[in-house]
Amino acid sequence: MILFLVLNFGGLAIGNYFMGDAVNGKWYANLNKAPWTPPGWVFGAAWTTIMICFSIYLTYLFSLRGSKYVIAIYCIAFILNVSWNYLFFNQQFTSIALFVLISLTLVIAYFFISFGDEELSKMKYLLLPYIVWLCIAISLNGYVVLKN
Repeated sequence: MILFLVLNFGGLAIGNYFMGDAVNGKWYANLNKAPWTPPGWVFGAAWTTIMICFSIYLTYLFSLRGSKYVIAIYCIAFILNVSWNYLFFNQQFTSIALFVLISLTLVIAYFFISFGDEELSKMKYLLLPYIVWLCIAISLNGYVVLKN
């Protein structure tokens, strides 16, 4: 579990590094953002909860099915998660970032559906905060794409 906590929170840190100070920058401040955009502290609380739940889920998943295939899917999710910050904030490629969010949501939903059999039937619900948050993020990113 510690390995997944380090990997997942490390991924958030890398994404934050790629984001730089863009949240406080002129470009982001001047965006027409969705009226339902939560305050900044919500993002930190949400991602902390998500990564703890995801790490617990991955610990069980890998203890039961630690195949190269599962590792590959996890790596795809990791890369998509980290790259969104860079694409959205650093490069201001909001449409590509939206595609990345949709792709990440599909990968996490794939974990939920494909690895949610009897052995993991209860553990898969640890993915719901991630899926819900990604749906919110898609709506926020989509709003930026449509209204700017």
